[in-house]
Amino acid sequence: MAAADSTDRLGFLLSYRGELTGARIRAALAVAGLHPRNAMTLMQLAPGAMSQRDLAAALEVDPSQLVAILNDLESAGLCERRRDPADRRRHIVELTDAGSAALDQVDAAVGEAERELFADLTAEEQDVLRRLLDRVVVERGDHECGAE
Repeated sequence: MAAADSTDRLGFLLSYRGELTGARIRAALAVAGLHPRNAMTLMQLAPGAMSQRDLAAALEVDPSQLVAILNDLESAGLCERRRDPADRRRHIVELTDAGSAALDQVDAAVGEAERELFADLTAEEQDVLRRLLDRVVVERGDHECGAE
């Protein structure tokens, strides 16, 4: 049996396109000076404040990794942590006004990048792609998304 042409291998195609897409998205995030994991954290906080534990679960990161991310964001003035008055052991995390402004920049830049990246796909095709990618089996623990 002949080896499949590497240009036909789904894993290689997904990896190659993923690397190019990732580079384009990182360039878009650079307008706000953000690393992808920091931008994802801000996006998760956009609807409103949440506990640090819930944020770690939503981002699917180890709490110690989240502390490092929040330290970066807090030192940049983009989010703040405070003790939960109902339970002093818990921290509540929320966006600052500067964090909301950075998120607006990110949203505009990523929106433009996505319009370019997916220009040849209809809205329906984009929905199909999204559903198909959700079904690709990956172990999140195998790779820290956005790690450098």
